[in-house]
Amino acid sequence: MRTLKNKGMLPKLSVLFLVLVLAGSSAVLPASSAVLSGSSAIANAGTQRRRAPKRIPQASHASEAMSAEARELVERAIDVTCKERRRDPQGSVPIDEMQGRPSLPVRSPEAIAGAERAQRLLPLAKDLVIESLSRLASEYKLTSRTSRIKLQQAMQRVRMVRRIKPDMDSRDNASVLMRNPVTITFGTIFLAGLPSDEAMVSVLGHELVHIADGDRDALLMLYRAIGNRASALTGLDIRAQRAEELTCDVVGALAAREFVADTPDYVPLPRRISRAVAHNCVAEDEGDEDHLSPRNTIRSLLSLNPSLTRELVYGRSNE
Repeated sequence: MRTLKNKGMLPKLSVLFLVLVLAGSSAVLPASSAVLSGSSAIANAGTQRRRAPKRIPQASHASEAMSAEARELVERAIDVTCKERRRDPQGSVPIDEMQGRPSLPVRSPEAIAGAERAQRLLPLAKDLVIESLSRLASEYKLTSRTSRIKLQQAMQRVRMVRRIKPDMDSRDNASVLMRNPVTITFGTIFLAGLPSDEAMVSVLGHELVHIADGDRDALLMLYRAIGNRASALTGLDIRAQRAEELTCDVVGALAAREFVADTPDYVPLPRRISRAVAHNCVAEDEGDEDHLSPRNTIRSLLSLNPSLTRELVYGRSNE
């Protein structure tokens, strides 16, 4: 199966309804059973998940709508991001271009440099992801005792990650296995295609969120809240696995933004911020059932974060 971006580990859930028609009555009794389908090859999880249907309240953000002016600003920010990528000596290779490249041996100089960069940044990325998850939990009011316990468990799983594994067969993808949640596997083409620290922190953040979620859906409420809000803002259908993948991208971008704040230099702010998402600046903008298209990923992420949008367009976050 062709993939456009990093795959997560959440199997799809189908719910079957058994309809019983009683003699002499129009009553219908619903009965449901969980049916799991396998995730894609790149999204292979070490352990399958079984999730019972849940009724989860929407976040208070869900009723938001974007003004025409705000939508236009998001489109300008996307344009800035992709123009900066083309001008940037450390600009990421777009995902669709990565897919067309020949396999890269693990011992190639580009793969070695990428693996060393990822391993060097992993400790910092873990701290930034923990900080970002805490911030989002507060923003989306996930403050119940159960939510706090699950968040702490998720953070502990992030702390346990310690290894980057380059893999030629993984090509332009990164993945994690729940049976080995201390390792992030990177395709060598992906490692070579992310030459900046900002891009690497963003992708590390994405994968660390999958590990944080674990095999018991610790972050399910956060996924649902962010997916609901992004759907309301953009008009896109962002549920289930799409919500998980978008949340991973949101955390990755927040981590990269904090990294930029913590490591000032003379590179213009819009360029440094753009590196976090510029690998989504594709020519062939295609998604699938589990993933938004790359450009819709940027669009949704920026819609959720007006401050980031303004920084890309104006070089500052204030109005």
